[in-house]
Amino acid sequence: MNNLASLLKAEISRVARKEVRAEIESLRKASAQQRSHIAALRRQIQDLERLARRAARGAEGRAAKGGGGDDPALDDEPQRRFSAKRLASHRTKLGLSAAAYGQLLGVSGQTIYNWEQGQARPRPEQLKKLVAVRVLTKASAAAQLQNAADAG
Repeated sequence: MNNLASLLKAEISRVARKEVRAEIESLRKASAQQRSHIAALRRQIQDLERLARRAARGAEGRAAKGGGGDDPALDDEPQRRFSAKRLASHRTKLGLSAAAYGQLLGVSGQTIYNWEQGQARPRPEQLKKLVAVRVLTKASAAAQLQNAADAG
């Protein structure tokens, strides 16, 4: 009788462990899905906060310039990005000094140097000129400088 009782007890323990293991496995899967969902939501919150900060900076910049957010002319223009490294590489590619590159843009050579060093950033109207100069080849840039020298 003692042997039967211990066998029965062992079998009940084994079946209970098996059922508990199955239940725990489903809970683990649900927990992993919830953790990944939480991580996705955190990433989404970070992206939204980043966009909100960017929008706030843009609104502050427009307000400081007196533009306000209602000006449709400001909204139609594409956002221009500036890279000091790209400016320096383009100037080197054209084989121009900072002063000569500045003549193309209507700014001083020191301004070009400050932009390339990251000490200053071009204003929006200067960014438009940079976009126009960006498409120039070495020959066309030299021609423009020559025309400017002949006219001046």
